[in-house]
Amino acid sequence: MDRIKVLEDKLSASDYDALLLTDVINVQYATGFTGDESAVLITKDGAILVTDSRYTEQAQQEVNINIVLHVGSLLNKVAELAEAAGAKTLGFEADAMNYSDYASLNAAFDGQLVPTTDVVESMRQVKDADETALIKKAIAIAEMGYQHVLDTIKPGMKEIDVATDLDFYMRKQGASGTSFETIVASGARSAMPHGSATDRVMQDGDIITLDWGCVYGGYVSDLTRTFALGKTDPKLDEIYRIVFEANRAVAAMMAPGVTGRQIHEAAHQVIDGAGYKQYFGHGTGHGIGRGIHEGPGAWGRYMTTPQLVGNIETDEPGIYIPDLGGVRIEDDLLITADGNQQLSTVAPAELLHL
Repeated sequence: MDRIKVLEDKLSASDYDALLLTDVINVQYATGFTGDESAVLITKDGAILVTDSRYTEQAQQEVNINIVLHVGSLLNKVAELAEAAGAKTLGFEADAMNYSDYASLNAAFDGQLVPTTDVVESMRQVKDADETALIKKAIAIAEMGYQHVLDTIKPGMKEIDVATDLDFYMRKQGASGTSFETIVASGARSAMPHGSATDRVMQDGDIITLDWGCVYGGYVSDLTRTFALGKTDPKLDEIYRIVFEANRAVAAMMAPGVTGRQIHEAAHQVIDGAGYKQYFGHGTGHGIGRGIHEGPGAWGRYMTTPQLVGNIETDEPGIYIPDLGGVRIEDDLLITADGNQQLSTVAPAELLHL
């Protein structure tokens, strides 16, 4: 897919004369440029990457659209180029531009600024074969990292040491970084859905929630597994089985046309039916790609969005009991014409006790 051509077609069908991309992920997605602090301006005359002299050679190697260097203000140069192309209205990414930058652009551009949403993000939701291959590789590296954790973790280690070791291990396997700050939450802290790793020393009998992922070729993976160090409270084994059932119920029904709300309800039907409704408060899943949270999914405004072939989404129900612990099982699934393909390895049906 020629992404710039798609954006030019969108511009032709819009009610503004030019389109400005400033979100770094969207700039990279549209052009292949891997630098930052740059922008893409699309006018009736074509597309331009606006950057500075730090990226002259890099931009020439990575992009096949016109490149204009600015000195001083990026947004002033954008306004100058838009006006030179005859633009009277300029669409900008409302979710990416802060007020200060908006004020600067508004002062520099002798025309009307028009807020836009989801122009590029809607394109990013459907992955092509190359994107899917990169995400699969990111998942494979993350899963190697998980096996490394299982082979090395033991009572007496700190959560933060496990997270740091995992991060570096994935880099050694080819990852360029982590998808987000690795979560290692042990014992009662596992009841915190986003419990960042701390100096807490893990103990025999702890349940561990590990939420992690890596970046490969600009694309991310996102997985969660829950396991135990030794024997745990039997109630946690029961909770694990319920969450696993909910995870599998979601995986069984994700398909083209299914809405985010239906996905969320499939998980809640299992968890609520087991009496744990109040302990599952987050969305059941979200899209992944160049960003860790993309559309569609079972959260926020995507609850009414039907799934499309090529979406890659997480499936991540959980139950979190204060002062006891929590369980989350998260997988990455590709929506296919006849349902879905699980890209991550299926978690064990029973809580793993190391």
